[in-house]
Amino acid sequence: MDHVSLSDIETTEAADGVRLAIMAGTDSMNVQHFEIEPGAAVEEHSHPHEQTGFIYEGELTFLTDGEEVVCAPGDAYGIPGDQAHAAENRGEETVRGVDIFDPPRENPSWQE
Repeated sequence: MDHVSLSDIETTEAADGVRLAIMAGTDSMNVQHFEIEPGAAVEEHSHPHEQTGFIYEGELTFLTDGEEVVCAPGDAYGIPGDQAHAAENRGEETVRGVDIFDPPRENPSWQE
């Protein structure tokens, strides 16, 4: 069994104001914690991994297929593999949540 505490792991700044931390994982999936500061964004990207997630603080606006979907605390979402998507924190509170990736994914860097 894999047991990981958020307070014990280092975060990666994947983009300005976007911090990620890989947590527990198995051979077929992993959990990533994220924090997105007010005004910060994750640029449009895609990946082969299926992605599901849960927001527990703040509001995050996803942009995909020409639509905007706002996820608030208590909301979950699912993004199929290879679907292009972006995310923006348009609010005044830091967004905090978790993502689950299948297959497992490393912390990406969108700063390049």
